[in-house]
Amino acid sequence: MSGKLKEVRERMKSVSSTQQITKAMKMVSAAKLRKAQDAIVRIRPYADKLNYILRNVLSAVEGDVSLNFGKERPVQHATIVVITSNRGLAGAFNTNIIKAAVKEIETRFSAQRAAGKLTILPIGKKGFDFFRRNYKDCTIIRDYITLFDNLEFDHTVVVPRLLMDQFSNGVTDSVMVFYGRFKNAATQFAETVEYLPVPKIEATTTRRVDYIFEPEKEKLLNTLVPSILEVQFQKFLLDTHASEHGARMTAMDKATTNADDMLSALKISYNNARQEAITKELSEIVGGAAALGG
Repeated sequence: MSGKLKEVRERMKSVSSTQQITKAMKMVSAAKLRKAQDAIVRIRPYADKLNYILRNVLSAVEGDVSLNFGKERPVQHATIVVITSNRGLAGAFNTNIIKAAVKEIETRFSAQRAAGKLTILPIGKKGFDFFRRNYKDCTIIRDYITLFDNLEFDHTVVVPRLLMDQFSNGVTDSVMVFYGRFKNAATQFAETVEYLPVPKIEATTTRRVDYIFEPEKEKLLNTLVPSILEVQFQKFLLDTHASEHGARMTAMDKATTNADDMLSALKISYNNARQEAITKELSEIVGGAAALGG
């Protein structure tokens, strides 16, 4: 019986230690989340409006200027960008993003993969580790795995510029981005975006908008469009960054609650075992006294 009591005590000690870790991780993620949430809340309206303007303008000026980023062409070579976190313990956050990317690869880009013309650009170690193990037949760009170590715009802008250069030069014909979209601290979901070519707004009328450009149309768009795409990509990163901390905070909160439930169950088990041991000892004492009296 003493062996059972010792085992229960050790389990209680182990669960209590784990609970302290989950509480600490929850507090750290909560602190980081506030800063990350402020960043995405500030940039999202700006980036979404710029993206709307970009799609609207490209739809209106189609055929009038020589602008590569809105031109659709047969997809011979495709690039997918998968943005995950560097660390785990965030529930199904990373898994959902990876699943969305895998689904697109196995359906939309299966022919490109079979032909050896699919490139994967993972940002975040979790995505990189998965695709390195399971997609050895694809080209994997390893240079930006740790991009989350520094989310300053001047540091991250190299990725959208690389993607735009490759699209403009015909190295790739389609760029898809998979990332985590932040809704609130408890809700995040995987998002899929067609980054290049820029999707056009579906015309709801035959009437065409006649924009007035100053300076000339082509010069302005060749400067404006890349800038908008750079801001859009920064939004993807900040969205994923906030989603990661929200998911981890939620996961650690649930883990802490589960540890509380487990401790409660172990305490009941410990008290029952202790009561059984005391009862057994009393029975032995009474039995011994009766034997001596007899």
